[in-house]
Amino acid sequence: MWLSDFTLVLPDRVIEHGALRLEAGRIAEISETPVSGGLRGEGLTILPGFIDMHGDMIELELEPRPRVDFPMEVAVSHLDARLVASGVTTAYAGVSFSRTAAEGERRSFEHTSGIIRALKDNIEGLRVDHRIHARFDMTYTDAIAALEGLLQAGAVDLVSVMDHTPGQGQYRDLEKLISYRMKGGKSEEQARREIESRLENAVPAEQMLRNLQEVSRLCKAYGVAMASHDDDTVAKAELMADIGAVISEFPVTIEAAQTAYDRGLMIAMGAPNAMRGQSYSGNLSARDAHAAGLLQILAADYHPAAILPAIRALAANDPDGLAGAARLATANPARALGLDDRGEIAPGKRADLVLVD
Repeated sequence: MWLSDFTLVLPDRVIEHGALRLEAGRIAEISETPVSGGLRGEGLTILPGFIDMHGDMIELELEPRPRVDFPMEVAVSHLDARLVASGVTTAYAGVSFSRTAAEGERRSFEHTSGIIRALKDNIEGLRVDHRIHARFDMTYTDAIAALEGLLQAGAVDLVSVMDHTPGQGQYRDLEKLISYRMKGGKSEEQARREIESRLENAVPAEQMLRNLQEVSRLCKAYGVAMASHDDDTVAKAELMADIGAVISEFPVTIEAAQTAYDRGLMIAMGAPNAMRGQSYSGNLSARDAHAAGLLQILAADYHPAAILPAIRALAANDPDGLAGAARLATANPARALGLDDRGEIAPGKRADLVLVD
């Protein structure tokens, strides 16, 4: 089947009025001029399907309001539709293991493990290639065995490690964290009491390092990529590089991002940040990271519909224009995640394509 007279966004250039021949779900041939017959595009644009390595949507689809639970099949079907409409063809659903869950919140390792297994059981036959991104709080020692079981079962495709202890990462400013908690429905007194409790019960740094080393060992043993999360200092970026992380997602400062980049980690930032031109939490701007030549991957974060407008916003200042900006959501995440069969409009690659006007 030919798709003719489309603008084709290749990894290194854009072809005006080109054509693609598709065969058995793959790209078989590229023509730089229109061909007769086939589906006519009249100049519409085709990009590779977006690969989202970090989407925080599934937990909200399952629990759209506190203590209001939706069935997994309903949540997954709705998420699939949202992703398709946003141009995402491969999606890593972020599911969190958080130590605070053991104190009564929703991210206990039992609950999270159940979500992951149920999600894996409900993704067959959907339009998007759904995968699992396990977000692991490195203070959560008790959950390591559960994570190992999921890795052993092939139920996890990416692991990121984070430290959401108040005063760390994106939560460096405690007053901002209090405001964030209050927006979630807590009173100021409740928010302050909760933060004080977490600080009083903080896990020692030595234990966190042991946890981090063990998670890194497991990722290497099972061939799963590991990402760092919210790196806020040069020292933390250095540690994550030493421990084996291959991606630095959402670095908080330009210094941490530069260090991670220099150590060979791929820098991922949120598409909403890039689209809006600023981080909602006041941290590093994705546009500033892009201008510094550091930004390599765009992730949906909490809003997949932001990916396409983020690409368009960054294309204006990208040395390679639209082709370069599109790589941030296609070829680059494919390379970081070892997905050699997709992420580019090229012969032999999967025909995961997005049509836009």
